[in-house]
Amino acid sequence: MSYTISLFTVGTKQKEQQSAQADFFEKEENIDKFTPEQQSALENRLLKYQYKSVGYRSGGKIFEHPDFGEAFLTDSALYFSTSNDFDCIFEVGMTASEFTDTGEFAKYDVQAGGWEEV
Repeated sequence: MSYTISLFTVGTKQKEQQSAQADFFEKEENIDKFTPEQQSALENRLLKYQYKSVGYRSGGKIFEHPDFGEAFLTDSALYFSTSNDFDCIFEVGMTASEFTDTGEFAKYDVQAGGWEEV
């Protein structure tokens, strides 16, 4: 079993909060795409956080961290996945929160109740 935390654009967060759709995230047209600059910045930041690029999967690029799991970068989301170990969840959660410091991205953790409010 794994624990997943997502990073989306702030625009996606705003649209989801205004939406009454229970299946909001299942509809691709609801989710804003990252700009090429945002995608590049996220990739570079993953590398600085010791995630290593390990290949591609349908729809995105896979990164692995030696201790905390995997990150999957698509054109519209960054998904952090880790084990259900408390320390791993804490570290991945902190990393995702730190990635929101530019004001462009919002952290979504369905297991913790949804959007992180800063």
